[in-house]
Amino acid sequence: MTRWSEGLREPTLIVGDFNVAPLECDVWSHRALLDVVSHTPIEIDALTRLQQAHDWIDIGRRFVPAPDRNFTWWSYRSPDWTKNDRGRRLDHMWVSPQAKERVLSHRVLEPCRSWERPSDHVPLICEIAI
Repeated sequence: MTRWSEGLREPTLIVGDFNVAPLECDVWSHRALLDVVSHTPIEIDALTRLQQAHDWIDIGRRFVPAPDRNFTWWSYRSPDWTKNDRGRRLDHMWVSPQAKERVLSHRVLEPCRSWERPSDHVPLICEIAI
C-alpha cells in the first residue's frame, strides 16, 4: 500500500479497520498496550510510513485533534464497555492532500456499540463535497 500510495495523482480516500492505533492517545493505556497487537512500535512505524508516502490527512484527527479521546473499538471481553472505557482507535479515514478541503465533517458513532449484538467496532461517517 505504501508503494501504491506514492504514485497516486487523483484525490483519494482510504477507509477501514487498519487495526493500528498510532498515537498514545489512541488507546486507553499507552504503557499497557505497547506490546499488544495494534499498538506496537513496528505497527505504528509501518502505518506512519504509509501515511507519509502520500501525505495522507488523518480525517479523524483533523476533526478530533489529539490528545482528545477518539476510540472506534472496544473488546467484547469487557462485561460493560462503557464502565472501563478501554477503547482503541483502530478504524481510520484518510484523504489525499488534494481532497483535504472537500472534507466537511467526520463523526464516530460510539452509541452504536451499545446496540443489541453490536460489532466491537463502531461506524465512522465522513461528509465530503463532491
